[in-house]
Order: sequence, then C-alpha cells, then structure tokens
Amino acid sequence: MPRRALALAGRNRRTADFTNRQIATLFIGLAVITSIPIVLYPWPPLADYINHLARMHVIATVDGDPDLARFYEVNWQIIPNLMMDLVVPVLEQVMSVYLAGQVYTIASFVLILSGTLALNRQLYGHWSVLPMIAFPLLYNNIFLIGTMNYVFGIGIALWALAAWIWLRERGLLVRLGVSALFVLGLFFCHLFAVGLYGLGVLAFELLRLWEQYARPQSLQRRDLDGEGTLPPLVDLVVSGRRFLPVLPLLMMSPTWGLRGTFLWELNGKLDGLIYVIEVYSHFAAVAITAIVAFAVGWGLRYRTLRFHALGWVLLIVGGIIYLAMPRVIFDTFMADQRLPISLAFMIIACAHLNLRHEYVRRGFATVLVLLLAIRVFEVQTVWSELSRSTLSFQDSIRHIDRGAKVLVAYADPDAGDDPKDLGLVHAACLAVIERSALVTTVFTVVGKQILHVRDDYRARVDTSDGTPPSVNRLLSVVDESGTGGELDAGYWRRWTSDYDYLYVLFTDADYENPDPARLTPIYAGERFMLYRINPQVADVAEPAE
Repeated sequence: MPRRALALAGRNRRTADFTNRQIATLFIGLAVITSIPIVLYPWPPLADYINHLARMHVIATVDGDPDLARFYEVNWQIIPNLMMDLVVPVLEQVMSVYLAGQVYTIASFVLILSGTLALNRQLYGHWSVLPMIAFPLLYNNIFLIGTMNYVFGIGIALWALAAWIWLRERGLLVRLGVSALFVLGLFFCHLFAVGLYGLGVLAFELLRLWEQYARPQSLQRRDLDGEGTLPPLVDLVVSGRRFLPVLPLLMMSPTWGLRGTFLWELNGKLDGLIYVIEVYSHFAAVAITAIVAFAVGWGLRYRTLRFHALGWVLLIVGGIIYLAMPRVIFDTFMADQRLPISLAFMIIACAHLNLRHEYVRRGFATVLVLLLAIRVFEVQTVWSELSRSTLSFQDSIRHIDRGAKVLVAYADPDAGDDPKDLGLVHAACLAVIERSALVTTVFTVVGKQILHVRDDYRARVDTSDGTPPSVNRLLSVVDESGTGGELDAGYWRRWTSDYDYLYVLFTDADYENPDPARLTPIYAGERFMLYRINPQVADVAEPAE
C-alpha cells in the first residue's frame, strides 16, 4: 500500500470515534429508547395511522370476513403508495394488525437512521456515531401526520444514495442496475421518495462534476483517456437513465389521473422547516435547537466539526427545489413540506466530528443524551395524556354492531389541525378493524389506494379525502328551512337512512345532543360522542328537478 494511503488509513483509525462494535451497540440502544412510545402505545395518536391500519386489516382479512367483503374490495394496481400495503398484511398473518403496525413503524425508524449512518460511512470512509444525533428527529410533524409509506421511503432513499456513492466508480451496468432496483422499490414506497433519491443523486453528481472540472487540465485529459470512462457531462446524463421507468409506471397507474391537481403556496414554506424540529412543545423545539446550535458553534470554534461538500450542495439544490415544489400535486397534500425533514437526515450524514479527544467524546455523549431525552420525554408525556382519549374510543367501539355503517362528523368544523387532535381525526376507522364496519372516512380514493368501496355503498363514503361534514350541515339537510341550500350536499345527504351510527368528534364537556329526535346517545367519550341514528325517522326527500 502506498505511504500516503497508509498514513490516511492510520489517521482514520485514530480519528474514528468508537469501534464498530461499540457503534452498533449504541445504535441498538438508542433505537430501543426511541421506540419506547411506539411499543407502549399500539395505537399511536398519528393522524392517518389508524386509517392506514384499517386498510391493512381489510386487505389481510376481507376474503374471510363477509361483513368487510360486503362493503370493501381490494383492487391491486400500480400505485406509487403501496409499501405498507405489501408489508403489513403479510405480517398480520402471524400477529395482530396493531403489532404489525408497530413492527413496520420501528422498521421505518431503523431504516432511516441506519441509512444516515451508511451514507456518512460512504462519505468519510469509516463508521461514526455522529449521525446518531438524528435520532430525535424521527419524531417530527410529518410523522405525526401519519405518512407511513413516505416515512419508510426516506430510509430506502438514504440507503439508495449510500449505495450509489459506493458503486460510483464501479462498472456502469452494475451501478445502474442496482440503482434501478432501488428506484423501483422507492416508486412503490411513495412517488416523493423517488424524488428524494433523485435530489440526492443530482447533488452528488453536480459536486462530482464540479470537482472534475476544477482539476488541472492534464488530470482531466488523463481521466478521459481511461478505458471505459465517459466525459463528465455524458456520464451525468447516462446516470439519470435509471429514473426513466418511473414515467411509464406512473402513466400506467390510476394515479396519473390525479395529475391535474396542482397548488403552489409560499405561505407554509417556513412551517415546513419548523416541522423538522417541532412536534408538540415549542419549549422542547427551542431547547433542542439551542443545544444543537451551541454544539455546532463549539465544534466549529475548536475545529472538531466539519461538513462534506455534498452537504452544501444538498442545501443549495434542496432549497431551490423546496421553493419550487407545490403544496398539492397528484392530489397529495403537504408535498413540499415533506422535503425538509428528509433533507435533514441527508445533511446530518454529511457532518464529521473529530472525537480523538476525551472531552469531545464526553461532550458529544452529553448532547446526544440530552436531545434524545427531551424528545422521548416530550412524546411520551403527550401520548400518555392522549391515551385517555384512545382508550375511551376503543371502549366506545364495543357499542357498535358488527357490519354497521358509521358516519363521522365534526362538532367544530375548524378542529383537527392541532397536533394533539390528530389522533382523533381518523379514530372512527377503528370500527373497521374491530367491528367490520363501513366508515365514511376510510381512505378509498381511486388512484391513491387499492382499497375501494363496492358500488352499492360507494355513494355513502368520502372518496376524495375531504373534511367530514359539521353537525350543523347534517342538521341543515333534514331541516326544511335549510334543504334548499344543501341540495349539493355530499355523500352524507341521506344520513338519516344511510347510516346506523354517528361519531361526532371534537366535542366539549357540556356538548348537548344536537337532534334528540333522530339521535340517541350511547357513549360520551373524551372529546367525542357516539350516537345511534334512530331508524324510524323518514329519509330526506329527493330534491325536485
């Protein structure tokens, strides 16, 4: 081995923070600590989570459940949003759907952090504990929304970028073949996950292109004379060929029919950045930010912290793309606001900390423990508080007959945006799992999910992922004075005859029965009410033509 390579290897050994075994042990320990809230709460208060879990249960059991089969059908299609649908129903064959969801969620966490470690390893040549500082970011506002397929895709994208860098100087066919497999897997995770990988590859290739053209002309000519070497710009174009199958796959998908939905907003761009660090508590977010800022400043001051050039390119390219991205595309909301948290893991992977000195190692360990303790304590405290509502809702489900039809409405039409309200938004979907019920808010949008409602009941559910009606709107439908203004009411217009039960969400402690003649209260819960719809009430008359 040349003397310079030996010196570099020796320097890497001296500056490596811990042994590989120590890093692996620490990773497992931190992953266990981070997963504590997931383990303790089989139904975490995430907005879309229980809705997704209901779909998983239908996919796994619809063939053996006549009530579910009466309402739902599974139509397997090429949809860029299928990873959870492919994994969790298989797990449910050997465990409960709740445990399967926990396994999937923890696997997503492990994929993201291990992918961050792997990317850092490819950039610096040795394993490091520094990327573990990203553990607290696993709980973030995007995760609270319950975008489970995209969260899983973040981890795959990080591993894909690490593999691309590892294979970059190897044979073109091997490199593109492995990358194409990652692209295919990412496509079925989420379309945005493919874009995330593409962003990372673009940043790396732009950096590589810059470094090649910045080299002396003599070295550039020598590289171009090498056997099998492509000119830099040609190589960049060829490297992008592995993304070409995405377009025909998308055009073959029913998702292509949603391409007309497009909305760009400047308002909310700052929120997307805040979502990276803030979960429930402003104080916790400020504390974590202050600790990280102090640690970064200290590391730069004493020259123990540095960033790979890829990190700066990611910031520039990612910032431009973030500003250009729409808020809604392919009928998917928060399209742009999902990007910052994904970029955060990539940028953390670009950091390097020199841990040769004992005081640096102690300082890093202190910062890591503080950050993780603050985040886990924050999440655990709030979830413990919200568990009262969860247990209450689980208890209410027992009062619903199997195979019933359940309508969901809001007492407060503006509720549901607070992070602490998210767990209640789709809570009624629990009736699908426990009572094989038809629930109006289950995700069954054509082009976005493979779960659909059968023709006989399709007109009774929300097929566009809209907001449930308010109680006032329900009452106006059956009120003679309001009928004329509600002729355009949606799937719930005939609610007095189409459904057996009504969940009213976001009620207060003194909430009164809004329509005693038509509704019989059967359960008063934490911020919700369950009513039985009285069958003797006549249906709403059809509007005159």
